[in-house]
Amino acid sequence: RFEAYGWHVLRVPDVNDLVALDAAIRAAQAETDRPSLIICRTHIGYGSPNKVDSAKAHGEALGAAEIEGARAALGWTAPPFVIPEPILEAWRAAGRRSVAAREAWERRLAASPQREAFKARLSNDLPDEVFERLSAFKTKMSTEAPKLATRKSSEMALGEINAATDKTVGGSADLTHSNFTITPGMGSVGPDDASGRYIHYGVREHAMAAVMNGLALHGGFVPYGGTFLTFADYARGAIRLSALMGLRVVYVMTHDSIGLGEDGPTHQPVEHLWALRAIPGLDVVRPADANEVTVAWRTILDRTDHPAALSLSRQNLPVFDRAVLGSADGTARGGYVLADADGAQPDVILIGTGSEVQLALAASKLLAADGIKARVVSMPCVEWFSEQDASYRDQVLPPHIQARVSVEAGIALGWHQFVGTAGRCVSLEHFGASADYKKLYAEFGITADSVAEAARDCLANVRPGEIHR
Repeated sequence: RFEAYGWHVLRVPDVNDLVALDAAIRAAQAETDRPSLIICRTHIGYGSPNKVDSAKAHGEALGAAEIEGARAALGWTAPPFVIPEPILEAWRAAGRRSVAAREAWERRLAASPQREAFKARLSNDLPDEVFERLSAFKTKMSTEAPKLATRKSSEMALGEINAATDKTVGGSADLTHSNFTITPGMGSVGPDDASGRYIHYGVREHAMAAVMNGLALHGGFVPYGGTFLTFADYARGAIRLSALMGLRVVYVMTHDSIGLGEDGPTHQPVEHLWALRAIPGLDVVRPADANEVTVAWRTILDRTDHPAALSLSRQNLPVFDRAVLGSADGTARGGYVLADADGAQPDVILIGTGSEVQLALAASKLLAADGIKARVVSMPCVEWFSEQDASYRDQVLPPHIQARVSVEAGIALGWHQFVGTAGRCVSLEHFGASADYKKLYAEFGITADSVAEAARDCLANVRPGEIHR
């Protein structure tokens, strides 16, 4: 099949035939007009007398008898866990071969007038201008308040970031103009031109994430890449490695809920937010408006040892009036009080993320009409909130207030840790459907009315004086 598509295919019947393998590699190197593919036949459990080429060699320990048989077949006479002296010396000789070249390179670097610039280039530090421009952009967004999809406000924030540094390397898995991840002047990386810093990965979420991990490990780059949130599944293994290695890799995951509408349930993430939140060390950030997006980007870039997944809306969202609501700077702490009932002690706490924060705000007004005082908490990042000290968390979510409602357009799962046994979750515990997003939210009961009704239900069943646990 590969030959039919113009590949140069070479076959090695036994990967342990080093002569044949060397010949195939040389033939591939000599072929300059088409890609080469070397297909090797391997043997799992090679050398084992009775388990070679069997599933047992993969799923079971070989056992003492099979190990002795494999050692005999391979001619391995050294004791277990001992590296034979000739092999050890060969490895050490290989290391010594590079010493002179390394020392010569270090002397050239020390003598170079570009030494400090080179070190700065490879460092993880970003220029102060990045953070200054983001702060200025946040101020601007506070005075200009159109409705904006958070994917769009992310693009605008990226415009400020990419203009202030050339360390960022962007990309997308074939969804550039849906993720809004490219900004003016970046230039595309091509087969014969690596001068740009935007990579068109194609429909390759896992490969994109793996490449970004490599860029971050190399140093000197801050990689980010986009896809739809529902396609995080394809990249999950590499995302997990980002977290395992503590790399500053940014996943821009748009179309974050049933709010994407007519693409239907295959493209509408339901379980994905909590599936990603389950990965230790990954910051999952779902901002509610343009100002939260900007603070989220600033915080993500400031955390050099954590990857982040930005979960962004397709639909337009209001930009909150921060003159009367809590400062978006609270985003950096993961959760903060967005609105209170005239400073009075609240009867109920409404917790929202992303596009559902506006529903919590609207529900608080419905409750106020009934004389119920509601606190609205925006919690864009559970991980950042959990890192705060207990006094701050208790300040935002006072333990004595049992009546709590969470609202997020996905499964509830981990929200129970914040609402407790007396609380309620307005969520989506099934797949979505194909329709206009406003119709979907109404049909599935993710509305301000539903949040207000859940709050009333909480208050009717809560036992006064008990502490939230």
